[in-house]
Amino acid sequence: MNLLLKWNLNLTFNIYTLSYKKLEIWQLSRELVIEVHRMTFLLPKFEQFEEAQQIRRSIKSVKSNIVEGYGRRRYKQEFIRFLIFSISSLDETVDQLETLSETGSLEDNIVFESLRNKMIMLSKKLITFLRSVEEHHNEYS
Repeated sequence: MNLLLKWNLNLTFNIYTLSYKKLEIWQLSRELVIEVHRMTFLLPKFEQFEEAQQIRRSIKSVKSNIVEGYGRRRYKQEFIRFLIFSISSLDETVDQLETLSETGSLEDNIVFESLRNKMIMLSKKLITFLRSVEEHHNEYS
């Protein structure tokens, strides 16, 4: 086999093994995007154009910022900045979820508790991951 072709095959393999999709924080955020999306269909019609759209956007931002930060992982401060954006978007999502519950728009307490607990777990994992990047950045690039 041609040495150049062999090198290209190895490079391709390495690119795909270094994927944000292997990050537990991305996997959890993906699950939450789907679950929050489904939850919004339980909301009253008057919430569909305001709160439902906003909570879907904020939870998607959590996942998107993990992806963008990972894409910039070569640059420590950029990686950290996008992880902080992700944590901030998750805080926003938790606040919106709590508001929906407190106002009675989200009446299903089981759905509320399940989503809230998963968001709290993701928040802890994001903070742990952020600290790890701050201390061990070179291992991620």
